[in-house]
Amino acid sequence: MLKIHQCLGALCALALAATLHPAVASGAWPQQAVRLIVPYPAGGGTDFSTRLIASELSKRTGQEFIVENKTGASGTIGAQTVARSAPDGYTLLVASPAEVLVGQIAGQKTAYDPKTDLLPITLVGETPLAITVHPSVPAKTLPELLALSKSEPMSYGTPGVGSTMQFAGESLNLVAGTNIMHVAYRGAAPAITDLLGDQIPMAIVGMPPVINLHQTGKLRIVAVTSERRSSVLPDVPAVSELDGYAKYRFTNWYGIYAPKGTDPAILEKMAQWVGEVVRQPEIKAQLQQKGVEPVGNTPAEFAQFLREERERYEAVQKRSGIHIN
Repeated sequence: MLKIHQCLGALCALALAATLHPAVASGAWPQQAVRLIVPYPAGGGTDFSTRLIASELSKRTGQEFIVENKTGASGTIGAQTVARSAPDGYTLLVASPAEVLVGQIAGQKTAYDPKTDLLPITLVGETPLAITVHPSVPAKTLPELLALSKSEPMSYGTPGVGSTMQFAGESLNLVAGTNIMHVAYRGAAPAITDLLGDQIPMAIVGMPPVINLHQTGKLRIVAVTSERRSSVLPDVPAVSELDGYAKYRFTNWYGIYAPKGTDPAILEKMAQWVGEVVRQPEIKAQLQQKGVEPVGNTPAEFAQFLREERERYEAVQKRSGIHIN
């Protein structure tokens, strides 16, 4: 009888193990290299931050965390790669709002649904957008800039239609009652080039590429779009400081995602590790130097953040009609 019970127990254990994800069934993850898919070219801000974190995770776990750059179709090729990967915790996505939120709201067609095909793990960090003007523009503050735009025609450049930056600009138009015309470029670099050449008076771009230009007087950042001032440029006010703009917040954040079906234990473990890494003083300092404010929250907190962001962007889209043709 004892032998029968032992056999039944062993069979039950085997059956249970078969239903579990391999990493959980074996009691450990990771047991092999983990791929972090970055849907942008090497050398950019997200790529730098991801490589910094990957190096620390490799040291911490004894397993390699490999950064792979899969570009194309405005970042959606990389996101699609992860969405179609096995949910085993060994292929993860590092993405910005464009691939997992803003593009979909602006009508971009993708072969995956970011709401259902990707699971949020952790918000790595946020980078403010910079409302930047050419030095020839007489306005020294955002209120002065908005007042100037009401007295003469003005335009602002962004990296493209349906970008986070266009949403920030159109939200500003809606709140301020202005009609600053949007000029879409194919990326931040050409927008900044035209701004430097005084071809456009104003641009809304990610903060990192214009920090040095602001500090050297070649351009002027009149405000940042984050909830608080940036630690890199503490003298530049946040839009939210103005009366009537308390809820104004647009950042170029990036987070880590897994394919749907990935075991929650893996999500929690990865989130914990990333949070611990980005809060290390030396890592935090390196990220902040690049304009990134580290976060490193839990999957539940990141999911709530995404819900709030979706509501914010959908409200702007509904009122402004932003749409990717």
